[in-house]
Amino acid sequence: MVKSAPSPIASRKPSKVEGIKENSNFLREPVATEILQDTTHFTENAVQLLKFHGSYQQDNRDNRTKGQEKDYQFMLRTKNPGGLVPPQLYLALDKIADEYGNHTLRATTRQGFQLHGILKKNLKSAIATIVNNLGSTLGACGDINRNVMAPPAPFKNRPDYQYAWEYAQNIADLLSAQTGAYYEIWLDGEKAISAEENPEVKAARQRNGNGTIIHDNEEPIYGTHYMPRKFKICVTVPGDNSVDLYSQDLTLVVITNKKKQLEGFNIFAGGGLGRTHGKEETFARLADPIGYVAKDDVYDIVKAIVATQRDYGDRTDRRHARLKYLINDWGVEKFRTQVEEYFGKSIEAFKPLPEFKFYDFLGWNEQGDGKLFLGISIDNGRIKDEGSFQLKTALREIVEQFNLPIRLTSNHNLIFYDIEPDSKEAIQDILSRYGVGDEPNKIEPLVRYAMACPALPTCGLAITESERAIPGILERIRALLDKLGLQKEHFVVRMTGCPNGCARPYLAELGFVGSAPESYQVWLGGSPNQTRLAQPYIEKLHHNDLDSFLEPIFVYFKKSRKSKESFGDFCDRVGFDAIREFAASYDPQTANGANKSRHRVNLKEEVYGKLKEVAESQGKPMTQLVTEALEAYFQNLS
Repeated sequence: MVKSAPSPIASRKPSKVEGIKENSNFLREPVATEILQDTTHFTENAVQLLKFHGSYQQDNRDNRTKGQEKDYQFMLRTKNPGGLVPPQLYLALDKIADEYGNHTLRATTRQGFQLHGILKKNLKSAIATIVNNLGSTLGACGDINRNVMAPPAPFKNRPDYQYAWEYAQNIADLLSAQTGAYYEIWLDGEKAISAEENPEVKAARQRNGNGTIIHDNEEPIYGTHYMPRKFKICVTVPGDNSVDLYSQDLTLVVITNKKKQLEGFNIFAGGGLGRTHGKEETFARLADPIGYVAKDDVYDIVKAIVATQRDYGDRTDRRHARLKYLINDWGVEKFRTQVEEYFGKSIEAFKPLPEFKFYDFLGWNEQGDGKLFLGISIDNGRIKDEGSFQLKTALREIVEQFNLPIRLTSNHNLIFYDIEPDSKEAIQDILSRYGVGDEPNKIEPLVRYAMACPALPTCGLAITESERAIPGILERIRALLDKLGLQKEHFVVRMTGCPNGCARPYLAELGFVGSAPESYQVWLGGSPNQTRLAQPYIEKLHHNDLDSFLEPIFVYFKKSRKSKESFGDFCDRVGFDAIREFAASYDPQTANGANKSRHRVNLKEEVYGKLKEVAESQGKPMTQLVTEALEAYFQNLS
């Protein structure tokens, strides 16, 4: 087959970043020169290329002083296909966080780790340490395939889960940058010892498929300019949406036969959530079903889809450069036709799939081979020691003592696996000693299913707070639900400090998207299983107005919901016009069950900390504890 004529986009002037990539000698310069300079930061061109190496240059806005240089520091992101973190790598990251970083680790929503607060002078040592301990940061950021996700559950008696892990790793290897720049710059040219690459993957990278390969090029799949923008892939199994599959550029779903043998993969493509406020041409989008391929063709179909985006994606307007816009502009049929030209044959019909559901795999579980796995909830993914809650120390001690592998989850949690049953009690003792729980039913459900991005003070794109704001927001939502007689109710809440959507708020039942300082765009109507997009309900809500804004919506939900209907499903069913109409006529003074005004009392920081600690240990809302304590106090007075 002959490749189609280039897209009209190809004749338009490329963006500045395209020129930076073209002149970089495959990601080498000016990073290689500037890392040797005694400065606190990199130039703009180097910053763009540094992303491909797994690092973002940041400025701690909390430390800004007028007239002084920015507080430059670096975020490092690891690439862990399927979320795998070997014990040796985890201990190295824990040490880097203390020696070079801000003493915390941040589990991401794409199953990797982020290290914050690293100075330029320590960047090379940090990256070299990661690589020398079975890790990598190459391609964790930048215009390239990012970390390939997969369900983190280590079900050893479920071949489909094992296939998902295997192919997540293989596709990550297939699409890994081939440039020698990474090892030249960070390890002085010494490539680290790693596992032998799968021969099938190596052969597939070189195999030409009607234009998928660029010959005589250091990057046979990507070429000199790499991708128009980042490219995100996941591999999952039927029914398991622990990976937010509809948000990915490309999703592969494992299809097995009755004997549980791998037959092939269903393909989704065109998901993506990043957008820009006030730019209606940017939008969140769910992936579309494309078709099915046999297992022997999986690497070629991945290459064909990557090549289609590589050659036809928008390289002029970076806001319009993701695969979702190409598919939206072309339509699924035209996209499939072009992919088939690169693929060399027709894509088969999509196989039937069960309904996808979200799983977080927390707590103790059997993994199917006599051993156990333990899912540990991490608030907003931040692993740290704070007061009597010593999560960082507890995790390090468990890894040191039991040498357990880890799988990170897409909900920025962590799973220890391959645990011998007779080690369970000792692990529970360590967690208990450091104030860490292992029982998911004791976690406040709003907290358990919530996500937030790091945002301020380090993310350069952040408009307002997210990680630091969401604990207080969730407490206020819980207090309001309790006040309205919805004590057992919970739903998926996600928050980001800007519209790029790193914590995937557009798939939440209640999403907060930073729109101005201390203000958020509010999205409603996503599904509990993240299979439906939410919609924007209000453009700008100041956080001080949260309670009065949500109260009529919750009251309407209580009055008009169907049996067992979730909050997101309710909002989607009744529609925003009905919600707005109810809210407009709502009177909190006369509303049934909501005629008591809410009062606030300020607490000392240490009292608040103790209150929160006790509330978490007892699994009760802080409001309930305070009310019980005050009622007992007043009873004693009388």
